[in-house]
Amino acid sequence: MGDNIWQNPVVWGLGGIYGLLVVAALVVCGLCKSYPERNYSELIDRTRTWAVIITMVAIVTVMGTGAAVLFFGFISFLAFKEFLSIIPTRQSDRRVLFFAYLVIPIQYWFVYDVWYGMFSIFIPVYAFVVLAFLHLLTGETKGFIKAAGTLQWGLALTVYNLSHIAYLLVLPLKDPVVAGGAGLMLFMLFLTQFNDVAQYVWGKMAGRRRIIPSVSPNKTWEGFIGGVITTTLMAGFLASYLTPFSMIHGFVAGAVIAILGFIGDITVSAVKRDLGIKDSGKSLPGHGGYLDRLDSLTLVAPVFLHFTRYFYG
Repeated sequence: MGDNIWQNPVVWGLGGIYGLLVVAALVVCGLCKSYPERNYSELIDRTRTWAVIITMVAIVTVMGTGAAVLFFGFISFLAFKEFLSIIPTRQSDRRVLFFAYLVIPIQYWFVYDVWYGMFSIFIPVYAFVVLAFLHLLTGETKGFIKAAGTLQWGLALTVYNLSHIAYLLVLPLKDPVVAGGAGLMLFMLFLTQFNDVAQYVWGKMAGRRRIIPSVSPNKTWEGFIGGVITTTLMAGFLASYLTPFSMIHGFVAGAVIAILGFIGDITVSAVKRDLGIKDSGKSLPGHGGYLDRLDSLTLVAPVFLHFTRYFYG
């Protein structure tokens, strides 16, 4: 992150996030003391998990690009593994799944090598062709479309889309800023999670009209609109500190993050509804599984990267 680490906006940004975490922890402690008869175990678990997540992101960000790419590659591995654990698979597809896992290190190598051409087409073109062919070699035609399509969709969601987070770290910019790629990454990650909280809070305070009750009964138009406005304003404020964006582009980026974060959230909710499960796993206490925490980012990350690359790359 450079010699003058304390002059880097990313360090101050991480410090601000830790400050918010401390405030949240104090609020939880206050609630536990004020209302001891209530059960706050889930809220406590959620806060502790956030502390671990934020610390891990902070460590790999400070360590540099290589460590961060490895970290996000591992996150994709965990998310893909979790995805495969909740979907039905055929016995004949076990060998195909092995080769699907090999896609992960190859994709992230293209990120580390800053090979944008292969990074952008490897999974949707080459992995698509090879894995479809491997499915054919099993000789099992019953359930072929479902098996092949589900695997490709899972790779796109958990590996291809999420790898765009890591590519932000190496994205060449026309006019480099002090925060660099780490600033872009922090900007996107923070606003995506901030939007989740903002939509939840607005929904609790003013939510009346449900958007898609059959998919996500707690999502309301009031929560969605309130979250979009709040996230857009926050993005405009943070843009000049962490990104090369103008204020206008900061506002646009905030709106894009808020809207796509919502769509990513309900998309994964639809998957869980289809499978008849509440959470994708139990790996993150208070949050559920990895997909439960990454759902918004699966759609935000690729669009945010291409937005940034188009205007500033």
